[in-house]
Amino acid sequence: MWATDTRGRKKSLLQASANIDTSETLTERQKAVLDAALRLLVEEGDQLTMTAVARRASCSKETLYKWFGDRDGLLTATVQWQASKVRVAPVDREGHIASLTASLERFASDWLNVISSDTSIALNRVAVSHAGSGKDNLGAVVLENGRFALARRLKPVLEAGRQAGLLDFSDAETAFRSFFGLVARDVQIRLLLGDRLELTEATIGGDAARATQQFLALFGAKTGPQGL
Repeated sequence: MWATDTRGRKKSLLQASANIDTSETLTERQKAVLDAALRLLVEEGDQLTMTAVARRASCSKETLYKWFGDRDGLLTATVQWQASKVRVAPVDREGHIASLTASLERFASDWLNVISSDTSIALNRVAVSHAGSGKDNLGAVVLENGRFALARRLKPVLEAGRQAGLLDFSDAETAFRSFFGLVARDVQIRLLLGDRLELTEATIGGDAARATQQFLALFGAKTGPQGL
């Protein structure tokens, strides 16, 4: 059993991991506009313009500029909107391995669903094609608001698991990269290159569970609190 003060500290750390997203809340109208922008990316790739988005979303360009600034601002918001669909579930305050496992599986499942969507594939293809071209900074936008943002959201869960005695690692970034790699494998690059993978809900669920168990086999603490 944990000592009272130690247990209280563990509870506090695990509760803190529930803060899953600090981005500003979008209105339903703004979400609809971003969905329209994502559909245009699928259809037109890097030909996306503020005029085209305004026309598709049935709003004025003035409204788009007010909400998102310029085209880069709109693209940033679309990436953030996609990334927000990857949920980081809170871990229970008792430090049970089942709660940590469920949180990691949900993250993995959501992320696989997002990266396998037509919108994410189109967005990433445009970002890759622009990287180093000087056209815009979409590659940096995708990295900062996609992969790096997801790391900032999941690392507190990993750190909380370590403090609760459930995980054992020396560096959160290394642990995150290992988990990300186990989840992604070669899926994203194959999708970007046109491989028609059949990622059903059952397949994604199985892959998420497998990646989580592999991660816990690598980084799970050998001994831990009650419930491990």
